[in-house]
Amino acid sequence: MMKQQRAAHGTRREFLASAGAIGAAVLLPGALQAQEGTGEPLFRISLAQWSLHRALYAGDLDNLDFARIAREQYGIAAVEYVSGFFPDKAVDFDYLAEMKKRAAQAGVQSLLIMIDGEGRLAATDEEERALALENHFKWIAAARFLGCHSIRVNAAGDGEREEVARRAAASLKRLGRIGDQYGVNVLVENHGGLSSDGAWLADVIRRADHPRVGTLPDFGNFHLGGDDWYDRYQGVIEMMPFAKAVSAKSHDFDAEGNEEHTDFRRMLQIVLAAGYHGHVGIEYEGGALSEEEGIRKTKALLERVRDELRG
Repeated sequence: MMKQQRAAHGTRREFLASAGAIGAAVLLPGALQAQEGTGEPLFRISLAQWSLHRALYAGDLDNLDFARIAREQYGIAAVEYVSGFFPDKAVDFDYLAEMKKRAAQAGVQSLLIMIDGEGRLAATDEEERALALENHFKWIAAARFLGCHSIRVNAAGDGEREEVARRAAASLKRLGRIGDQYGVNVLVENHGGLSSDGAWLADVIRRADHPRVGTLPDFGNFHLGGDDWYDRYQGVIEMMPFAKAVSAKSHDFDAEGNEEHTDFRRMLQIVLAAGYHGHVGIEYEGGALSEEEGIRKTKALLERVRDELRG
């Protein structure tokens, strides 16, 4: 895996980068102390809908049943939706009302909607960019209706690094202003290409300069293209100051139940060191295990590491 070192931008990032170099555990006691006596867990566990994409695409699971399945089969009380599993329903409020009702009946909290396939927010062509913005507006309204705190978008575009950053920041700022009207955040995930460069994405969020615009760090999405990969731990350190959600991506597990590609203990130390105590979403994407087994193994790993870090 290729490690790219970037110059630090701003004191907050410099602080976290230094902590990462020393070891995030140095900062962990402070994060633990903040939770002591509250009875609250270090973080809560949610389920990303993509973990069940095979069942959903095959028609073995209906989108309307996702929240109930999360609760009944996995004991998880918070979910993250993917727009691709109900792509034509963003303005179908009868359908959204049914989603909301079923989640409530299951005692499940709807956290966010991951938006894909609605256009490139950093495209060179102004008309394409304007259409992409318009396509995302309806999902902000849908998220508000469902009770979600955020939508997740992609900072995709074309052109030089600097140009893409400038256009992405402008689009995100505009979405953030719309989000203000609905009480919904706009989060960017590291999702391939430039967005998987942690320093680049952190810079984009700073440029957007809007309190509703943040990040959704994913433990595994650091492929820059070709054979190039960004260091996942450094990337999460760079993204965490702006994080309003976190995705625990998993693929394969060893005999002890550890994820083979990502050190979950190290990642969660980084997450907690940033002062984050929100939901960490299970996003199983492997192929060796069934989706059910992959979800259960990821949940067990998150719970074990959480207990270990609590001490």
